[in-house]
Amino acid sequence: MDTTRLGIDIGGTGIKAGLVDVALGELVGDRVRVRTPTEPATVIATVGKLVAEMGYQGPIGIGFPSVIRDGRVWTANNIDPSWIGLEAVSLFSEATGTVVRMVNDADAAALCEARFGAAKGVDGVVLVVTFGTGIGSGLLKDGELVPNVEVGILELDGHIPAETYFCGNSKEDKNLTWNQWGNRANRFLGHVARVFNPAQIVVGGGLVNHWDQWRDCLDPRLPVTPAARGNNAGLIGAATLVG
Repeated sequence: MDTTRLGIDIGGTGIKAGLVDVALGELVGDRVRVRTPTEPATVIATVGKLVAEMGYQGPIGIGFPSVIRDGRVWTANNIDPSWIGLEAVSLFSEATGTVVRMVNDADAAALCEARFGAAKGVDGVVLVVTFGTGIGSGLLKDGELVPNVEVGILELDGHIPAETYFCGNSKEDKNLTWNQWGNRANRFLGHVARVFNPAQIVVGGGLVNHWDQWRDCLDPRLPVTPAARGNNAGLIGAATLVG
């Protein structure tokens, strides 16, 4: 039985696509990355072009930076507001000519880590936090996803939403050192730990690629661990939607 599926992770700044062995939770070959366009129609066309160029014809799983309910986009914290209300699943399905399933991008990362990674077999509440263009989050309870929990929109230290100050992009935007940004991450993770009291916090997103640069800034009492599948967790989790 063929267990290869295409996963697509659409972020605020980049679109990543790759074939995934959904039985093993591993990439098959190299992933493709292109910059995320602004307008919905261009994003949809770009995804259609990527799929055609890859020669893939099976079902597709997509992680998307929004609350997704019944195939429709409900929020647009780090994407163009014109996405709100669009039936994205239908539009991507039409553009690719195949079956599409979608979830929030951090929810996709949580699904990956629950099945293959740092959250596998962990009982109780696990919070997956992704630091990138914004702050994404996926909440697990005894390994089951509680969808569309957005911790990045919380208020913290007067920042509304908190992700504007604590996200991964703030490091480059404000020319912060790793220690300076790591202290921000520590403040944010400590706050959500008090709110959710998780058994574990799994950190993903683009800045997990530099984990060794800021890990020592974190309070050792926080139950934090990096995503086992790193910044590919969202792509792999998306593929499992159709696995």
